Amino acid sequence: MRFPAILRVAVAALLTTATIGPVAAEQWPSRAVRLVVPYPAGGNVDGAARIIAIKLQQVLGQSFVVENKAGAGGLIAGEAFAKSAPDGYTLFVGANGPVLFAPEIAKRDAYSWKRDFLPITSISMTPLVLEVHPSVPAKTLEEFFDLVRSEPGKLTMASPGAGTTNHLLSELVQSTLGLKWLTVHYRGNAPAANDLIGGQVQFAFDQISVGLPFIKNGMVRALAVTGTHRAPWIPDVPTFTELGYKEFDGETFTGLFAPATTPAEIVAKIHDTMATILKDPDIVAKFNVLGAVAVAMTPAEFRSYLEAEDSKWIPVVRNANIKAE
Repeated sequence: MRFPAILRVAVAALLTTATIGPVAAEQWPSRAVRLVVPYPAGGNVDGAARIIAIKLQQVLGQSFVVENKAGAGGLIAGEAFAKSAPDGYTLFVGANGPVLFAPEIAKRDAYSWKRDFLPITSISMTPLVLEVHPSVPAKTLEEFFDLVRSEPGKLTMASPGAGTTNHLLSELVQSTLGLKWLTVHYRGNAPAANDLIGGQVQFAFDQISVGLPFIKNGMVRALAVTGTHRAPWIPDVPTFTELGYKEFDGETFTGLFAPATTPAEIVAKIHDTMATILKDPDIVAKFNVLGAVAVAMTPAEFRSYLEAEDSKWIPVVRNANIKAE
């Protein structure tokens, strides 16, 4: 007589267990979410994270806390993130270097974006600009290249870290044209920009989102930008392509990632929310002010984009023998 009652209890327990995953996903977020940024405060990746954090908090009703975890070209943050619980409460706001290149440069299998990261969406795309300190006499790209040729190894370039797109573009230019300069690596865009402005270094391949304020106020001079079209923020500055150097192209992406095995329902909710946010005119305007374009990709589109970037730049890392210092 008791068997049916026991059976009903067992069935109810099974049904409850079976619905825990979807219910938990539907309730996300029920507490604060961390956005891990692999650079110090003040750079383009940090700026992107803070723009979306405010809006995510407004839309989803929970705190989104930016956590800056700099060091080793993003490897420290990436490795810690890869070990995070796949519950949607730790997300990664990454860029080219930390996502694609840091493990290759460190020569150890700390993590792999293909294995450990779930691409959710791109956030922004930013062209790069070659900018020089006013003390550098070159006024054009050709004059700059001529100056480097006349004084090989003398000029110093500020890099936000080994294996960043900035650094890889620099290596590609040197190897292609047979040029040589000294590269100084910093822990992020902000300290690199500070030393460029101060004249401790002579030039940089910088994200427009970082360099734009300093270009506009004359603290640095822009010579060329990446991309197939001139950047609308500095339309008087020619592209590398129009100057005859189409191979010198590159952009910095910022993107949002979840740990591998994060429930699909949570990933879908984050993506859908981000897709709406990145179409918001106010958010678009905020990125535009920074010199970046808000871009939302689907997880599949973003994965395809990352695979193409991986194939394009990993050979540069290997050919330049870039290693962690």
